[in-house]
Amino acid sequence: METLLPGFNARLKAAVAGDEKAAFVFLGNFEVEEQWALGEPGLPRMGFTAGGAVVNSMDEFAMLLADERDHVVLKSRPDEGYLAYLRHLGLALPTVHVVAESDPARTVSQDALADPALHATLADAAARDGLMLYVHGVSAVEEELAARTGLPLAHPTAAVCKAVNSKIYSRRVADALGIRQARGWACDTVTELTAAVAEARALLAQGRRLVLKDAYGVSGKGIMVIESERRLDRVHRMVLSRAEAAGSDRAGLVLEEWVTKQADLNYQVTVGRDGSVRGDFVKEALTENGTHKGHRMPARLSPLQLAELNDAGLRIGARLAADGYFGVAGMDALLLPDGTLFPVIEINARNNMSTYQVLLQEAFVGEGRIALARHYPLRLTAPLAFEELRRTLDGLLLERPDGAGLLVNNYATVNAAVHTLAEPGASADGRLYGLVVGDTAEQVSAIDTEITARLAAATEGAFHVG
Repeated sequence: METLLPGFNARLKAAVAGDEKAAFVFLGNFEVEEQWALGEPGLPRMGFTAGGAVVNSMDEFAMLLADERDHVVLKSRPDEGYLAYLRHLGLALPTVHVVAESDPARTVSQDALADPALHATLADAAARDGLMLYVHGVSAVEEELAARTGLPLAHPTAAVCKAVNSKIYSRRVADALGIRQARGWACDTVTELTAAVAEARALLAQGRRLVLKDAYGVSGKGIMVIESERRLDRVHRMVLSRAEAAGSDRAGLVLEEWVTKQADLNYQVTVGRDGSVRGDFVKEALTENGTHKGHRMPARLSPLQLAELNDAGLRIGARLAADGYFGVAGMDALLLPDGTLFPVIEINARNNMSTYQVLLQEAFVGEGRIALARHYPLRLTAPLAFEELRRTLDGLLLERPDGAGLLVNNYATVNAAVHTLAEPGASADGRLYGLVVGDTAEQVSAIDTEITARLAAATEGAFHVG
């Protein structure tokens, strides 16, 4: 992709608002796919779990997309020690608004929608400063919030975003553009699924595996690996039976051959309202069982591989613009062991985890530097103040732009689940998100290893590692 230039905040605003000096209200409604999936057939979905509190508190990432002219709506007030740390690094922070009632099972959008006082505050600010609403992804919830606050959306409609985000759309766009991808079938209807199942039997007979994907699955959910014809037939019957009971012929599934990979990749383009397309970055995604775990920057790819992704991104962006989409679009890709690329596994019509790293990357990961974006799991028995964590990781946190260490980019996720505990002495999982920055891969690895060891040793007091 193109070399990363300073000012992603300004470039984003120029693309979606036509003015790089516009002021936004940022809102991090992670897993907006759950809203897009409502009423869709797909695969069975699970309800809210304790982990949902942590996911919903990922909204704090949005604070680091903003500058001092912007506003951000959060589920909880950021830790004062954490804010002081960010200011110490020279980051210009936005005006923070906190919802009146934060429900761990709700996204920040749903919390904000239930807060009439916040609506009035944002409406006043919008009238005064000409604010626009920029969100992680647009569903009907965010459209309603925009209507109640008078904030224009810096996005296309929820219907457009939902259509583009479907894995069925991704597969068909790649087919139309002639972009290499795994053998597979997009199945809007049960008739299409039945035809796909008939063709896929040959792959299973050859000892290959299949993967069945929900068109709106996210973060490792809505995906099923199939290794036998018996399993394939059972799932096929289940989908047919459910469709018959619903009086519908819809399936909402993608069936593909399972691909052995060397690496997961993530790259992003920004599509302007005027149809322009700019490549933002390519990163090596770190995943585990289909769930995002972090990124390595820069991706370990050859110039030819980077050029292929750049070409795919620009062509996909042009197609998105033709279909009425503008804003950030992230593509997941695969690198195969022989060096071959599958440039489109899916298109995400929303921010990506890596989107929230761009401003930090610009400020702290210069040319020739290495960064590892990841999270560290914790098990908490009580809320953990940032200053206590800072003492535990003394000497390992990033303290200046040209230094080395961990740059924490979300602290709300550390304590989100512990606040839901009802019994004294109980414990809950938390996540510490950050970028480990250094001058060499060896230095970054050493810092990462030491952070893991320090956290593992911190078993006394308010927290211990799970």
